[in-house]
Amino acid sequence: MGAQGGRRPREGCELFEHGADVGVRGWGPDRARAFARAALALTAVVTDPARVRPLAPVVIHCEAPDDELLLVDWLNALIWHMATLNMLFSRFDVRIEDHRLSATVWGERVDPERHRPAVEPKAATMTELAVRREADGRWVAQCVVDV
Repeated sequence: MGAQGGRRPREGCELFEHGADVGVRGWGPDRARAFARAALALTAVVTDPARVRPLAPVVIHCEAPDDELLLVDWLNALIWHMATLNMLFSRFDVRIEDHRLSATVWGERVDPERHRPAVEPKAATMTELAVRREADGRWVAQCVVDV
């Protein structure tokens, strides 16, 4: 998920500590991949994403006035779908045009024996919220998730 050998790969995700909550961070060559990787980090808050089979597709649409609020809306939409559908997701096809996001995500219903969920995310927050392009051209999308 994270950096290896001191160098951050072109695309990836990681969790970062933040008090009693947890930060999620994704990065990629464009905003859409950074948002997809942040979503994968959100799954990692609950379980090892490798345990989640991408069996059932779910379509999600979000719109916000800026990139940062779009990230919060995106992660909160995922949290809502996780809770209401009792699902976890491991594959994310994200498209962003201006500040409108359309995504198809794939996952499966929670299997407590196989997934061994650690916590249930409650909400993405504005804490440490950032969506930015770095000097090397990679996009980063991050925020703290209330658990």
